[in-house]
Amino acid sequence: MNRIKLTALTILLFGLNSNAQDFKKYDSGNFIEGKDSIYYRILFPENFDPTQKYPILFFLHGSGERGSDNEKQLTHGGKLFLKDSVRKKFPAIIVFPQCSEDSFWANVEFKTNQEGQREFNFQTGGKPTKSMHALIGMIDNFLDKPFVDKKKVYIGGLSMGGMGTYELLRRKRKTFAAAFAICGGDNIANVQKYKKVPLWIFHGEKDDVVPVVLSTSIADQLKILDKTPKITLYPEANHNSWDSAFAEPELLPWLFSNQK
Repeated sequence: MNRIKLTALTILLFGLNSNAQDFKKYDSGNFIEGKDSIYYRILFPENFDPTQKYPILFFLHGSGERGSDNEKQLTHGGKLFLKDSVRKKFPAIIVFPQCSEDSFWANVEFKTNQEGQREFNFQTGGKPTKSMHALIGMIDNFLDKPFVDKKKVYIGGLSMGGMGTYELLRRKRKTFAAAFAICGGDNIANVQKYKKVPLWIFHGEKDDVVPVVLSTSIADQLKILDKTPKITLYPEANHNSWDSAFAEPELLPWLFSNQK
C-alpha cells in the first residue's frame, strides 16, 4: 500500500515539476507606471528576432487564477501555446497578465439570488477596475515595441477573462484584429461598440457558474446589428468549456488569420 502511495506521489510530483519546467519558457515580467502595476508571463516565438514584427495575443485568466505569484494565470491555456505544432505554425508573442487578488478584469457587480443562481450586472461605462486600468497601460506599452505588429493584435479570455475581453473590446475597439471569449458575458448595450471586431464566442450549455444566456444574448444582439455571430455551444459542458474551446482545431487558424 505504501509503495502504491509513493508511486502515485512520485507521478504527481513529476507531473507538477514537468509543468513548472514547461512554464519556465514563459518569461516573467511586471509593468509598473505610476499607480499601475501588473504581473505577466510572456512567451516569445522560437528564434525570436527583435528586428521582425510579430502578432501578439493577450490572454485573460479566470477569477480562480488571481493573485501575485505570476504563475497561476498559466493554469488554463498555458500548455496550448507551448505545443511544438502551435509554436511552429503560429509564431506569435503570447502574454498572460495576472489580475490581482483584490480586483476583477471587468466592471461588473454580481450576487446570488434566492434560487442560488448568480446574477451579473455589467456596467456600460465608468472607470475601469484597478487591474483593468493597469492592463490597458501594459497593452499600450507593448504596442509601442518595434517588434509588435499593430495590425495583428488579439485578445481572448475565459470566465472572468471572457468578461474582461468584452470590456477591453469596448474600451479599445480600434486595437484588436480579432477576439475570442469563453464562458464570459457583457451588457448587450456594449455590443454596439465592438460589433466590427471578429469575435468567436464559446460556452457550455450546462454552465452553473456563468449562465450560457450571457453568451447567447451577445450573439443575438450581433444579429440585431446585422452581424453574423460566430458562436460555439457545448451541450454537455459545464463551466470548464475552455477545455473544449482549446481543443477546437480552427480556433488559432481563425484567430491569427484576421488582421486590421
